[in-house]
Amino acid sequence: MPVRNTAERYGSVAQILHWAVVALLIVQITLGKIADELPVGLDKLVTLARHKSFGITILGLAAIRLLWRLFNRPPPLPPMPAWQRAIANVNHAALYAILFAMPLSGWLMSSAHNFPVSWFGLAQLPDLVAPDAGLAHDLEDLHESMANILLFLIGLHVLGALKHQFIDRDGLLWRMLPWRAR
Repeated sequence: MPVRNTAERYGSVAQILHWAVVALLIVQITLGKIADELPVGLDKLVTLARHKSFGITILGLAAIRLLWRLFNRPPPLPPMPAWQRAIANVNHAALYAILFAMPLSGWLMSSAHNFPVSWFGLAQLPDLVAPDAGLAHDLEDLHESMANILLFLIGLHVLGALKHQFIDRDGLLWRMLPWRAR
């Protein structure tokens, strides 16, 4: 498989970045739900530390994905009505925006709570804001709202890909899968 995108398919770099972010988002959602259920204590702190580390990883991968996309244009969309193309473009832009906004809101929230953020214990990240309980509460609400928006956008993205693959039969889904269409 080519490293770079072609007119027909995404290359291996774009596919690896896409599916790595998908896997990390599944981990993030799981860790977030587990942390919400845990009582205050060491287990909760460890789970949240992992959640933060994976969030920072997603932030880094999102930056790499965006740079890769800028210098290595994706394959063109198949023919479709203008309203579907508009929805696809808005959804992609919103997904990229939230891949940056969610980790940053989490980092801001931790800073406002006066909780350190490190990347897997290897690097301590600087606080982005001074401790502020009111701001921390507002950022918690924002972070949770963005999680719900993210789930909606992912659902729309998946439904669109499945529609193109199984109703339109235009092969759109195969372009991002590591194996070739039959």
